[in-house]
Amino acid sequence: MIARRATEKDSLDGLSGVDGLDGVPGAGSDESEAHTPIGGAYGGSLRVRLDALGELVGLSRTRLDGSVLAEAGRVLDEASARQRLSSRHTVVAIAGATGSGKSTLFNALAEVPISETGLRRPTTSAPIACVWSEGAAGLLDRLAIPGRLRRKPLAGGDGDEELHGLVLVDLPDHDSAVVRHREQVDRVLALVDAVIWVVDPEKYADAALHERYLRPLAGHAEITFVVLNQIDRLPGEAADQVLDDLRRLLDEDGMALGEHGEPGATVLAVSALSGHGVGELRELLGRFVQERNAAERRLSADVDAAAWRLRSAYVAEGRAGLGERSREQFADRLAWAVGAVAAGESAERAWRRNAGRACGTPWLRLWRWYESTRMPGGKTQRPPAIAEEELTARQRVEQAVRTVAEEASAGLPGPWAHSVREAAARGAEGLPEALDELAVTAATPSSRPPRPAWWPAAVLAQASMTLLQIFGALWLVGQIIGVLEPGLLPPVLVMLAGIVGGPFVEWACGAAAMGPARRYGQDAERRLREAAAACGRARVLDPISAELMRYREVREQYVTVSRTGG
Repeated sequence: MIARRATEKDSLDGLSGVDGLDGVPGAGSDESEAHTPIGGAYGGSLRVRLDALGELVGLSRTRLDGSVLAEAGRVLDEASARQRLSSRHTVVAIAGATGSGKSTLFNALAEVPISETGLRRPTTSAPIACVWSEGAAGLLDRLAIPGRLRRKPLAGGDGDEELHGLVLVDLPDHDSAVVRHREQVDRVLALVDAVIWVVDPEKYADAALHERYLRPLAGHAEITFVVLNQIDRLPGEAADQVLDDLRRLLDEDGMALGEHGEPGATVLAVSALSGHGVGELRELLGRFVQERNAAERRLSADVDAAAWRLRSAYVAEGRAGLGERSREQFADRLAWAVGAVAAGESAERAWRRNAGRACGTPWLRLWRWYESTRMPGGKTQRPPAIAEEELTARQRVEQAVRTVAEEASAGLPGPWAHSVREAAARGAEGLPEALDELAVTAATPSSRPPRPAWWPAAVLAQASMTLLQIFGALWLVGQIIGVLEPGLLPPVLVMLAGIVGGPFVEWACGAAAMGPARRYGQDAERRLREAAAACGRARVLDPISAELMRYREVREQYVTVSRTGG
């Protein structure tokens, strides 16, 4: 009756401080206790982690499916919404199964019958709030609790200093047969700062409670109270045995227990009907509320849970990246596909042929000319091009791209490995054609190979040998026809010197040309290899590196997010 009359008076007065009129002059609120946003309280580790989570979501939107980031987005939205509301209040929900006595405990804490109790189930069909101080209207609006279900404790809230700032919410049964009731429980539990789970000796081990709520919320142990109610029904030491078994079940759920001064869930036994343990619960709840950090602790636990759900999307199995060896092997495969080795060998042969033409004997050049005139068309025919070569080169390029993409994505989480392979596939489009153009333009820089400085001397020596042959022959002919004095040995020796010296000069020039020819071929191979590597780097490796860089960025943000708040 007192609570109802207080409610009627509040409704006539506009429910100052509960229905949104707190801080308005004449509404019964104190100017010194005007609405204070929690934004300034988000400092230190939590602020850093929330910023990192926002960066993480922003960098990952185009790489990950929206459903993967949904929970992280919800945490950011709830953090922003909670920051705009009162930091002087702590919202605590009382949840429990049918018949656990949570409404009785709710009334015992408020010291006034606010929530209906009785044998008829369910007795609580909608969340009911009890507010110990003014200024919590925004929080109650966020919970969608209407004004008719907002109450004050027996002392009106102002005289109960130990619970000053508490907003206690009695929820419907979490195991209710009415689906709407269970939906309300899930909705409110996602918004409150802390929760008191009320269990009874019969249902404390209920699988629905542990599997649906306690186990998934094990990371929220520091903002969780587990109350074993109705211990007055247990004889002797049975209450201690049941309490120990409850602690064992919570430990199996992964929920840390706040024992011996360690952070974790608070577990205690009470009897809401007889009042046993209610005072201790009020004292613990009072200290918890006065710390005024439950909202931060709840958000920190939410960030931990979101980070754990995102772990598979950001944590690589091994050391992800593109090593120098993979880059070199990719360049080697492209060089092989573009024919860099063959181009170098061809350039070397061209250099040696050019040396042979310049330093060879005139008789050998004349013979080669004669042989060329005997061929159809007057020129040597080139071997026909193999039709499969182009297809083989294309396949080699595609294989090189696939290999480097697999090496770069090895160990990456699925979405990022997929993005790396997609970047490589996009870069591979048009790569064979670009390499074909390079093979034409970069293989040989000029039409004729350069000549070394000793070539004029070699040509002069070869010409001298030819002149010796001609001079010796003319000398011998002159002796035969009687123009010159007979003497066979001198002209023969001169001719032999020219005949032997010509091939010797050609052989010496060929030996001297081997080194420059090899260097010329290697230079041609290097140019084509570097051009192919640069093309592959620009089209394939750089996009892959960009994806890996983005992954490293989000990985650093994820490490910051998953760090334990302090």
